[in-house]
Amino acid sequence: MSNVYLLEAKMEFLKSARMKAYSLSTILFPCMFYIFFGLAMAPQEPKGFMPMARYLLATYGAFGVMGATLFAFGVGLAVERGLGWMQVKRASPMPPAAYFLAKGAVALGFAAIVVALLFSLGALAGNVRMPVSQWLAMGATLIAGAVPFCALGLAIGNLAGPNSAPAAVNMIYLPMSFCGGLWIPFDFLPHTLQRIAPFLPSFHFSQIALAVLGAHTQGSVAGHAGALAGFTLIFAAIAWAAHLRDREKMFG
Repeated sequence: MSNVYLLEAKMEFLKSARMKAYSLSTILFPCMFYIFFGLAMAPQEPKGFMPMARYLLATYGAFGVMGATLFAFGVGLAVERGLGWMQVKRASPMPPAAYFLAKGAVALGFAAIVVALLFSLGALAGNVRMPVSQWLAMGATLIAGAVPFCALGLAIGNLAGPNSAPAAVNMIYLPMSFCGGLWIPFDFLPHTLQRIAPFLPSFHFSQIALAVLGAHTQGSVAGHAGALAGFTLIFAAIAWAAHLRDREKMFG
């Protein structure tokens, strides 16, 4: 049985790697932002503030992980639903969980690649220096933080159509990243956005990653973790309800 899960994950990875619109954009987009704002803009960083190359490793790491998971689940699932691939999967002897676990494994795999590239840029070009344990802790935090966004991607993938899914993901992903303080430090956001940010999972995700760095954060790590757990349950419930609605339409 384990071979089925491994084979499905392997095929899903190969498919995603060959889709340049997903693989290249998922990997290059956060790295490009980090180069522009974390490295090129470093000489203009405010005095007394943590070096921008180090601070933005956490926030753009969160940004990259969110993109890898939202596009893998949100767009991937919506497209495959539209093609009728889900009906084929249900008719096959493959365990239903294998499909979703494979997508999750691939999303986390691409997220890990993004994090590794950002860390390399920070260490080599941004002169970021940290103990190995801190690098590992931040990497583990960023990868673990993908879970709520996998659930959000599932909700989008079950609600959106194959043509509207990319736009739907971008309309959620980009504003949520900016308003959550992922593109620029939270302290520099307009006051109105600072009041909105706590209602966004991106804010809580980035605050936990920044806490690992030792940066100034809002609230406690336990509070942010609890908020992310709550968002995960909400998104999973929406995804399940949308999935049941689809099954009723198909078999009703």
